[in-house]
Order: sequence, then C-alpha cells, then structure tokens
Amino acid sequence: MKSHRKELWFQTPGRRAYINITPAVSAEVRASGITEGMVLVNAMHITASVFINDDEHGLHSDFERWLEKLAPEKPHNQYAHNGYEDNADAHLKRQIMGREVVVAITAGSLDLGPWEQIFYGEFDGKRRKRVLVKIIGE
Repeated sequence: MKSHRKELWFQTPGRRAYINITPAVSAEVRASGITEGMVLVNAMHITASVFINDDEHGLHSDFERWLEKLAPEKPHNQYAHNGYEDNADAHLKRQIMGREVVVAITAGSLDLGPWEQIFYGEFDGKRRKRVLVKIIGE
C-alpha cells in the first residue's frame, strides 16, 4: 500500500468563506499515483470545516443564513467561550458543518456523485490555516 500527504493552506480576507478545493484534492490524487484507495481531507483547525455539497452560490448563501441562525456571531457576550477571542460561534459552526470527508478513489480519480464537490469552510478567517490531504491505496 502507498500513501501520500499534502497540506493545503488558506488565509481568507474575511471572517467566513466557502472554497471549492476539489481541484486541489484531485491534483493530489493524480500526484500520488494511487489509482484505487481513499482520500481523507480534514481541517486542521477547530474553527474551519471540510464538507461535501453542491457548488452553487445560492446554497452557500443559505448555509450562511442557516448557520447564523443556529450560532450567531453577535452579540459576542452570549458565549461563555468568548473572552480573549470572539470566535465561539465559529467553533459551533464547525461542529455543524463537520471536520472531514473521506472519498473513494477509483481508476485514479475522486469517486464523487454528479454534483458533489469538496469545500473548505472558514468560520474565523483572516489568519493562515491548513487542510490535510492524506491518500492511501494502490
């Protein structure tokens, strides 16, 4: 069995963002030379997420509204966590959207459904964060 590891780095200009990382993950699958296996893609920060969904702007706006209803950013003093930082909402949003995805690799490509794309979700941006891409297989 072979393995391949890569870190993808992001620094978003705003507090929240959704970035389609499918092309970058696909490039790592090709670079690995693995044709049958699995890829793990996970956010290495507790205020960021990796998830699979459709790459559609309206849906991303819906995520924003929905997450803000569930875990509103303000007022900051509504959260016991907030003190030194003001990012308790980002921790909660990450719990909702998830930490990681695992995708099958078949015939050297990501084995995704017709509309599925892999996203990096940022909920407390403006600083450098990373995503781990770990590929195993043959």
